[in-house]
Amino acid sequence: MKTRIALAQINVTVGDFAGNVAKIVAAARAAHDDGAKLLVAPELALSGYPPEDLLLRPAFYAASAAALADLAAQLEPFAGLHVIVGHPHREAASDTNGHGNANRPIERGLPPVDTYNAASLIVDGKIVGTYVKQELPNTEVFDEKRYFAANPTPFVFTLDGVKYGVVICEDAWHASAAQLAKAAGAQVIVIPNGSPYHLNKEAVRVDILRERIAETGLPMIYVNMVGAQDELVFDGGSFVLDAQGKVVAKMPQFVEGHAIVEFDGATPQKGKIAPEQPLEAQVYAALVMGVRDYIGKNGFPGAIIGLSGGVDSALVLAVACDALGADRVRAVMMPSRYTADISTTDAADMARRVGVRYDEIAIAPMFDAFRGSLAKEFEGRAEDATEENIQARIRGTLLMALSNKFGSIVLTTGNKSEMAVGYCTLYGDMAGGFAVIKDIAKTLVYRLCRYRNAATAFEKRDIIPERILTRAPSAELRENQTDQDSLPPYDVLDEIMRLYMEEDKSLGEIVAAGFAADDVKRVTRLIKINEYKRRQAPIGIRVTHRAFGRDWRYPITSRYHEPIE
Repeated sequence: MKTRIALAQINVTVGDFAGNVAKIVAAARAAHDDGAKLLVAPELALSGYPPEDLLLRPAFYAASAAALADLAAQLEPFAGLHVIVGHPHREAASDTNGHGNANRPIERGLPPVDTYNAASLIVDGKIVGTYVKQELPNTEVFDEKRYFAANPTPFVFTLDGVKYGVVICEDAWHASAAQLAKAAGAQVIVIPNGSPYHLNKEAVRVDILRERIAETGLPMIYVNMVGAQDELVFDGGSFVLDAQGKVVAKMPQFVEGHAIVEFDGATPQKGKIAPEQPLEAQVYAALVMGVRDYIGKNGFPGAIIGLSGGVDSALVLAVACDALGADRVRAVMMPSRYTADISTTDAADMARRVGVRYDEIAIAPMFDAFRGSLAKEFEGRAEDATEENIQARIRGTLLMALSNKFGSIVLTTGNKSEMAVGYCTLYGDMAGGFAVIKDIAKTLVYRLCRYRNAATAFEKRDIIPERILTRAPSAELRENQTDQDSLPPYDVLDEIMRLYMEEDKSLGEIVAAGFAADDVKRVTRLIKINEYKRRQAPIGIRVTHRAFGRDWRYPITSRYHEPIE
């Protein structure tokens, strides 16, 4: 028998129960109109993902339960449509059929409860069954053992004579959940997901599910959410694998929508397969989505960017314009006596190319006032980074004043390489509300700029002046300054950073990979001593499997020095 199954790749918002219900209902209506018998929504689609410490509040679970009941009522008109929806679930320990967890999170003074990451099946307005996630991730950005208990009970339901087993996200990265579902009779595995994007994640997901198929021989339906939640970006890319592990249907990344896949019994039929995007296109789309959702979901009217004439602020401006539209973006150039004429020229040129409002506010008078006020205190001492930092802090103050007055958020322009080694100024270029390229290494910044200039997917091309991409990078805080005065070449710095920070390689392993011991010691020392700066930086978009922030938890105060063995 032929069965049509709908994959609901939707963009939900944490805590917006009414809005999320509306999105699921709209997807169900479209699926029903398309003749689908089953609709699969993502992990925790009802509440948004991840809710973090909202999951410690009983009222949040009460709101989730009310929203689930409301959703069921609104789905009743879609006769025969089976809907799987992810949601937080809380039940009394006495009602868990012996599956309670003695170490479950319990708020002081409340009755014992179990709290779960769950998915329920709704049919004809009724909740007919609920599955509880078995594997709770506590790696990278995940902290689910803080909030949830696990339950090893499988959940299998029958539709058109075929048995479908439900597992949730991390469950599919381990063998047991799918095997338990198969033992309970499942012929197809359905996987709601809240899987955040990082470089090459799409290929990893397919490879992991192929391992599950090799173990079970069952086809897999993988439905991932799309959209951004603070620093996390969910890329969608939902897909279906047949029993041989072949991709038979795939949705595009970073695009909200739904897809229909037809099954003949338990065998998926070939559907539309979205083409794989190059890495630069994926990362750029992640940045655009991250900016659009952070600003849109938090209600900011627009964005303000300090435009320097350099490559980092050029990339941030391009992303902001593609995310929001030029009419919601403002660029401010703040030249000093050290700013090269070509920097001002190139900044103005790019602002004209993208069509944003562009203003210049000279900081020389303010810098002179600061120096005058501090002259007596600094008497007899040579100028150094102190004066450089004053300039950066003047610029940060001006941008934040504009933000306060007009309500737009300041997007900072520091990249991952700079954040790693502290080539940034507290309360200066780090001042702002959202760090767009915080997880983008300098070498990748250039690649993304080249991609954006050449990409045919956008109305405007060549928006970043060529000279910005070819001149030596400089903070322009003193005469004839370049970044390489203080740092190793970026191709060296970035690879040492990647091996040490993202891959956890030892110093000896990095030297063995071909890097000079002095460079390795220098870069890793800078990473260590600048943790205090990163703790005070705004959150930013995560695109690697290990970003500074949620993924990186190193102490500020530490006397440990790793030797080169």
